[in-house]
Amino acid sequence: MTTPAQPPQGDATPGSGTGADGTPQGGTPRPPRRFRWLRILAICTAVSVLALAGGVWYVYQRLNGNITTDTVTENELKVHASQRPPETPTSAENILLIGSDNRGDGNGQYGQDTGTQRSDTTILLHLSADRGSATAVSIPRDLMAHVPECAKPGGGTTKARFEQFNWAFEQGGAACTIRTVEDMTHIRIDHHLIVDFTGFKNMVNAVDGVDVCVAEPVHDTKAHLNLPAGRQKLDGEQALGYVRARYSIGDGSDTERMQRQQAFLGSLIKKVRSNGVLLNPVKLYPLLDAATKSLTADPGLDSLSELYDLTQSLQKTPTGAIRFLTVPREQYTADRNRDQLQQPAADALFAALLADAPVNVAAHAGSPSGDGTATASPGTTATPTGTPSGTPSRTAPGTPSGTPSVTAGGTPSGTPSSGAPTFQGTTAEQDVCGKDR
Repeated sequence: MTTPAQPPQGDATPGSGTGADGTPQGGTPRPPRRFRWLRILAICTAVSVLALAGGVWYVYQRLNGNITTDTVTENELKVHASQRPPETPTSAENILLIGSDNRGDGNGQYGQDTGTQRSDTTILLHLSADRGSATAVSIPRDLMAHVPECAKPGGGTTKARFEQFNWAFEQGGAACTIRTVEDMTHIRIDHHLIVDFTGFKNMVNAVDGVDVCVAEPVHDTKAHLNLPAGRQKLDGEQALGYVRARYSIGDGSDTERMQRQQAFLGSLIKKVRSNGVLLNPVKLYPLLDAATKSLTADPGLDSLSELYDLTQSLQKTPTGAIRFLTVPREQYTADRNRDQLQQPAADALFAALLADAPVNVAAHAGSPSGDGTATASPGTTATPTGTPSGTPSRTAPGTPSGTPSVTAGGTPSGTPSSGAPTFQGTTAEQDVCGKDR
């Protein structure tokens, strides 16, 4: 006897719909609800990651695009390659930092545009091979120097001459400045960076100001500066006036101005290296944006990745081993308003840097803090001393006559060495008001 067929249960109809267990008739099983949510979450996560990656890429490209590449200087240096000092055989690096007083692009308020620019500040930065120390040597703009024949940016060439140092940048740009420094020091310049006024100001603002110590009230309308005495936190505009002012602060000498610059840079470095900046994206991005916008670099340092590698290599350099000093100098015999290299101390310094040997610094005479309030005469407290040389020496590199031999190795570069020459200067560890931190 045949059993009658049972009618479909509920609303199910033959060949369509779902069965009692929720399985589509004639189809594949529907995934459980929790798996659908996991799939949605995975899609959302992937979209978020892609959006984040796109944002990071955009930021990287923007910062990278801010940097100006100086191919003109690179090409000019290649023309004179045979006349330059040999490359350093070790991983030590020498970078020339040039603070340009170009009046364009927002810098016009700091002076009249004469159609040229000068190197308002020039610093030879030596990074030891092990990155255990960094030595920043300021070169006075009023220092008399042998300037070689240089190509002018607008065409033509200048004649070789014995001239004020910053004349080289005004007439021949960065290439002429680099060749002048190499002729003076016999040290190969591996890279160069040019920073403009506006970028410097914006970098200070990006870190919420930098502390300085002012010995006496300052009122300087030209420098846009009005400061009471004591510890002060300067914004970008004030900082720019502070490091550039000359006649309204202290004895009005370029010596004091460079000492202020060195102390300020030390304070800025400490601020930038603090966790409040490096670990805070809200503060770090404006700093990087301001820094990259202000930079003109050679092709070896013209990308964010290359600058990042450089800064990362310096992370292990103690602030106490970041040293600031001014090239040993004295009054120029033919013009009391100019300086000349003081020998044999200057050659002792250059030989030490060339050999990647230790260099010690001591506080400026009359100013234990090294903060720029000293009234000491130009020169050095270097161990090697001797009779002034007259005009700067142009002898071949090597151990200066009458000075201790300088050799690489031995004492770690980040620690003071009793056998190393000592020069007037300060370190990034020194507090601006005279206390070591």
